[in-house]
Amino acid sequence: MTDVITVSIDGMGGDNAPDMIIGGIELACKQESSVRYLLFGDEKILQPLLDVNPLAKKACEIRHTKDVVTMDDKPTTALRSGKNSSMRLAINAVKNGEALAVVSAGNTGALMAMATIVLKTLQGINRPAIVTSFPTQKDDCVMLDLGANIECDAENLVQFAVMGEVFARYELDIEQPSIGILNVGVEGLKGNDSVKKAASILQNSNLPVKFFGFVEGDDIGKGTVDVIVTDGFTGNIALKTAEGTAQLITFFLKKFLMGSLISKIGAIIARSALDKFRAHFDPRRYNGAMLVGLNGICVKSHGGTDALGFSHAIQAGVKLVKKDFNEVIKQDLDNLIVKNIEEPLDYNQVSANP
Repeated sequence: MTDVITVSIDGMGGDNAPDMIIGGIELACKQESSVRYLLFGDEKILQPLLDVNPLAKKACEIRHTKDVVTMDDKPTTALRSGKNSSMRLAINAVKNGEALAVVSAGNTGALMAMATIVLKTLQGINRPAIVTSFPTQKDDCVMLDLGANIECDAENLVQFAVMGEVFARYELDIEQPSIGILNVGVEGLKGNDSVKKAASILQNSNLPVKFFGFVEGDDIGKGTVDVIVTDGFTGNIALKTAEGTAQLITFFLKKFLMGSLISKIGAIIARSALDKFRAHFDPRRYNGAMLVGLNGICVKSHGGTDALGFSHAIQAGVKLVKKDFNEVIKQDLDNLIVKNIEEPLDYNQVSANP
C-alpha cells in the first residue's frame, strides 16, 4: 500500500452535482490530506468550483469529459451510450490501476451495471450488493442489499450473508457477527421460497457463520442481529423509511421544543444532548455504501446528499482501501465458500422449509 491514495470521482453524478462533489472533496481533504483525486467531468464547470476550494484544487486532477449518465438513464442505456461518461471513466480508472477506489453519487442502476461489467465480480459471487451500516439501539448494524438487486434468489441471499458477515467483522470490528434474513415473520413457514431456501442453506451448510434466523422490520432498530440480509427492493425501502423516520422525529422534536417559552428554555438546557441526538441520527454520517462482491472498491453515495455527506462517502472508500478490504473479502470468500463446503451446495435441491 502506497502512502498516497488515489480515488477516482464521478464529478457529475448526483442530484446536487457538481457543487456538492467539490465541496465534499474539500471537506475530505481536511480529514485525509494525503489522498489525491482523479476528477472526471466537464472541465469548464469543474475548474471554477475548484478555484474557490483551495484544498480540493490542490488534490484534484481533472479528466475532462462532457458525457454524463443522468439519474433517469436506464442501466442498458448507460452501458450502451455512456462509455465516455464521467461515471464510466471513473470506474475505468480503478480497473486500469490509476485509482484504488471510485466514488459516485450518480444513478445507482447504471453504477452497478458499469462497475459489474468493468471490474467483474469476485469468484463465487453472482451479483454484487450494496451494503452499509446504520445505528440501532445496541450498536451499528449492517444491511444488504440496499437497492442493487431488485429480485434475488436463495443463492444471491446466501452470498449476501457471507459478504455481509465479512463486512461486519472488518468494518464494525465484530468478532462473530450474527446474521438474520429479513422476513414478514420469524416463523419458519413464513416468507417466499427464496428466503426460506436461503435460511435452510445457512442452517445446514458448513459455513462458520452465526445464523440467527428470520428477523422482522422492527428488529432492525432493536439491533437483534449484526447483519440483515434482504433483496435490494426491500432493503432500499427499509433504508429510506429509516432515514425518513429519523427526519420526522427530528422535525417534530424541533417543532415541540420551539412551541412555548418553557419548552424553549428546556431546549436550551438540553442543547448538548439534543446536538448529540441530531448528530447520531444524521444520515450523512452513514453516507457511503460499498458495492461488495466486485474486483475493486466502489462506493455509492446517496444521490441527494450534500457536501458533508459526500465527504463521508469519500472517507468510507479511503478507509476500505487502507484496510485492504477487498483483499480480505477475497480471502474470506475463499475460506468460507470453498474450504468450508466439502461439496458445492445445490441450491435447487435444498428444501424451502428451514
